[in-house]
Amino acid sequence: MERTRRATAWFIDAGLVGAVASGLAVLTFHRISALFTEVPGLATRGALDLLASRGDVLDASRSFGGSLWDRSVLYVEQGLVLLVLAAFLYQWGCVALLGRTLGKGLVGLRVGPVPPRRAARRAAAATAVDLVLFAVACVLLVEGRIVLSVLVWAAAVAVLLLNALFVLAPGRRSLADRAAGTTVTGARLSRPGATAPGRTSSGSN
Repeated sequence: MERTRRATAWFIDAGLVGAVASGLAVLTFHRISALFTEVPGLATRGALDLLASRGDVLDASRSFGGSLWDRSVLYVEQGLVLLVLAAFLYQWGCVALLGRTLGKGLVGLRVGPVPPRRAARRAAAATAVDLVLFAVACVLLVEGRIVLSVLVWAAAVAVLLLNALFVLAPGRRSLADRAAGTTVTGARLSRPGATAPGRTSSGSN
């Protein structure tokens, strides 16, 4: 039962972050699409580069295509940074102010103790485990570092599995809880602040 509640809480929180990721993906797509409305201006610059290069068509075309690609990559990277920041602020704000994320609250779990500084440490660790390595892998992929991207993806999956093993280990404390010195306990939704009997356990994020 406790494992089911923790898993449910994690999926709810991950779903919320996924919704933010979808919104940022749409925004990034529109930003990249808008680049093509600037193509005439970029083409003019490309023509000027062509004249300045004394007819070196290949060099001018590289400059033109490289400008579009570099800006597209920049927009993708900005979207990933915003996603990581949003995930951190969600974890930190909810735990510092409410003692629980939305997912944990819905299944009757809470985090403690949670002074703001400790909540920030926990949020940073949870975000790193759940998201940061995957974001870094995506950045490496769009920058063309495919082998390194695959290695980082593998490391991200390994860290996620390691976190799950810590949750299943005695004490049931995730990597984020161990980093911040917090625990996750059961709490009755009808009696805020009360904890359910049984052993202390940790959430998966």
